[in-house]
Amino acid sequence: MSNSESLASPMRRRLLRTGAAALALGLPLARRPAFAQPAVAAAALGDSLHILTAAGVNAVARAGEGGTLLVDGGSAATSAAILAAARALPGGGPVTTLFNTHWHPEQTGSNLALGEAGATIIAQENTRLWLTTDVVYPWDETRRFEPLPEAAQPNETFYDTGELESGIRYGYLRHAAHTDGDLYVHFPEENVLAVGDAVYGEGWPFVDWWTGGWVGGIVGGLELILSLMNETTRVVPARGPVLGLTDIQDQFRMYNTIYDRLGRMLNDGRGPDEAVAAKPTAEFDAGMGPPDEFVRRAFESLWAYLSPDA
Repeated sequence: MSNSESLASPMRRRLLRTGAAALALGLPLARRPAFAQPAVAAAALGDSLHILTAAGVNAVARAGEGGTLLVDGGSAATSAAILAAARALPGGGPVTTLFNTHWHPEQTGSNLALGEAGATIIAQENTRLWLTTDVVYPWDETRRFEPLPEAAQPNETFYDTGELESGIRYGYLRHAAHTDGDLYVHFPEENVLAVGDAVYGEGWPFVDWWTGGWVGGIVGGLELILSLMNETTRVVPARGPVLGLTDIQDQFRMYNTIYDRLGRMLNDGRGPDEAVAAKPTAEFDAGMGPPDEFVRRAFESLWAYLSPDA
């Protein structure tokens, strides 16, 4: 939650919640905000399945007779635009089911509006737990996240796998690629996997080791995702373009190489600064971008999983 949100008056918070809930239900508002909503780009994955992208973050929307299903709801700043775009899809309607692929605010910004509107919010149990507590990153104490209100917390959780009546399947990415609550949602009719930030479509990933993610989990998560794929499967990451089997195979090999290098440095008694200086990603940097922040967080993530003192 931003400082401006935390300092907002109770009346302003109540008005914002009321407006967001009305948008989620598709109800008319007597007065809409004067500011422009962020643009949302929609791309079809099938007749009723679409990617909705706002501020560089992807959500997946499935329109159906029982209402619209949404995988991730964008940030608080993009929520109203995402929900409006979901309603406007062919066959679209109010969002009745929301999946949180993990706890980060870029994915859970629609939880409050949809929770107050009575939607089912599905998450892995660890994601629910993170959304009930304060999170402060030790490498940047300005990044503070407060618990979500009770109405915004997931109201249906699972530990391993699950399936909806529509045949849509979901499961726990138990290796902790990004956080320790990552999930995937599989749309078998379109052969599409929505995976949140467990896979990055562009640039180096953010390794959130403070809430359980680690570089070995990136490798394990990719291996699990590969086990769910075939030659025609499309993978929708939280950021970047849709990926195919070859893309995921290439990422698996790349991160496996980096994981092996960092693990050997840890065993040799090296630290994060030495890992960055060693340039363990050198042959991949031209295509991936500046690596230092990724390498530092990836090396630190090994402490919890591989350090003998952990």
